[in-house]
Amino acid sequence: MNRHLLVSLLLPLTLLAGCGNAADNNKAAAGPPIAVVNGKNISKSEFDLYVENVGRQSKREITEAEKSQLLDQFISMQLAADAASKAGIEKEAKVQDQLALARLNVLVDSGLQQWLEKNPVTDAELRPEYDAQVAQMPKEYHARHILVDDQAKAEALTKDLKGGADFAKLAEKNSKDPSGKNGGDLGWFTLETMVKPFSDAVAALQPGQMTDKPVQSQFGWHIIKLEESRTTQAPAFDEVKDRVKVLVQRKKLQDYLDGLRKNAKIEKKI
Repeated sequence: MNRHLLVSLLLPLTLLAGCGNAADNNKAAAGPPIAVVNGKNISKSEFDLYVENVGRQSKREITEAEKSQLLDQFISMQLAADAASKAGIEKEAKVQDQLALARLNVLVDSGLQQWLEKNPVTDAELRPEYDAQVAQMPKEYHARHILVDDQAKAEALTKDLKGGADFAKLAEKNSKDPSGKNGGDLGWFTLETMVKPFSDAVAALQPGQMTDKPVQSQFGWHIIKLEESRTTQAPAFDEVKDRVKVLVQRKKLQDYLDGLRKNAKIEKKI
């Protein structure tokens, strides 16, 4: 599932009101006018949409004083769009493509939002998604290791450890890794944060066990001891309910889009 695509489809679009006017310059704007520019009405609803988009981009509420400045900017945009239209710019192929893309974005955004309103996420859909996400949370491991450059030395240290030598003391004395000064203690980590030979060796150990043979990685030769492991502590459902809702919405949208594609006749030319 392409979640990045779905996120982009739902993002608010900026300056669409201006694009719409450039595409349909001679059509009177609907709603009560907030200004009249060269005999053409600028509707309050159109300006409110512009202000809303600016507020979303700046991630704050627009003040009344700022709205006055934005109205001046919006009027300037209308004048620039009118001038471009009179110059015939909207007839250029690239400009027509840009206008068509803006229109497409508006329809997609509005259409998907409307579909979500008619097909809202229910509480019954949230808990299974939460449980599925929790089940995928990675396990955490607490291990120590001794890292040396030479295989023979690693094998000799392994023999000493099997004979009862103290792992932490040998790590402090022999390991070239910075963790050596802490007895080789690496703290808690997940397997994906480690190089594969190391993580594979850790995953095969039980708490209290040590690697039977040294493990080679691009950093050298490791002797690894797994101290303990645990399941990652999941956040409470109520803490992440809103984020889970977004995941469910995205999946529902993907299913909806997949259905549209399934029922459509599509012929790619490239």
